Amino acid sequence: MKLSILGCNSATPFENSHTTSQVLEVKNHLFLIDCGEGTQIQLRNQKIKFSRIKHIFISHLHGDHFYGLVGLISTFRLLGRTSDLNVHGPKGIKEIITLQLKLANSWTNYNLFFHELDSMTSQIIFEDDDLLVKTIPLDHRVYTNGFLFQEKSGQRRLDIQKIEDFNIKPYDYQNLKLGKDLITEEGKIIQNQSLTLEPHPVKNYAFCSDTSYNESIVPLIEFVDLLYHEATFLDSHANLAKKTKHSTAKQAAKIAKLSKVKRLILGHFSSRYKDKSQFITEAKSVFEKVELASDGKIIHL
Repeated sequence: MKLSILGCNSATPFENSHTTSQVLEVKNHLFLIDCGEGTQIQLRNQKIKFSRIKHIFISHLHGDHFYGLVGLISTFRLLGRTSDLNVHGPKGIKEIITLQLKLANSWTNYNLFFHELDSMTSQIIFEDDDLLVKTIPLDHRVYTNGFLFQEKSGQRRLDIQKIEDFNIKPYDYQNLKLGKDLITEEGKIIQNQSLTLEPHPVKNYAFCSDTSYNESIVPLIEFVDLLYHEATFLDSHANLAKKTKHSTAKQAAKIAKLSKVKRLILGHFSSRYKDKSQFITEAKSVFEKVELASDGKIIHL
């Protein structure tokens, strides 16, 4: 997995700081997560191929998380896109986007599919042979979901040094990867485990923005490799976090600790704070393995 942060500011764009958007590269997919204003510029800056984006996941219908969507959809059209585009987001997103396209007389020349969400419980919204994507119901002022990206266990890996000791035909390789034992021409059975290695460990990524402190998500994100959790405020503004249904850095860290995640990345910072190091200081008082999101940051899992 490779996570690229395109923007991590809250509410409004700021100098050298864009609103929420991320790209997750996993198992030959390129998923766009939220699409704040200026997302397509950030995609250009990071040299991410537009044509590889087939699925866009929108957490909620506040502008700093989707105002860049109609512009990106229109740019895809101008670039001559022909492949399908799937948008997963709250109920109402289809009406908003199609009204803008209608009034601009800018209908796409590719298939645009909307998968509208309204469930208050976690559900699988995408699945193929390699991974699945689940919603994480969050607690915000409007209907909001986070997203959990889970790799599936892959095939076993061939132990090249060991299989060289046997006269193994190429057509046997796939059976070995699938976990089947090898039957030699003499009828001898060679146990699969003696010729193969365990599959590569699966990786999981959880995106949680925007939300108030909400322990109900803990069972859904337990043990993930990386958790992105909003931290709009510092502890000194905990009253504002409660009022606006956002989280503080300490609250995000507490969720990470309760969920036993491996790493925590904080984002969605209020522009009132010039010194972002305070977020690290407050979060590390609760959970040690924490870092800050920043525009252009790339994280490998």
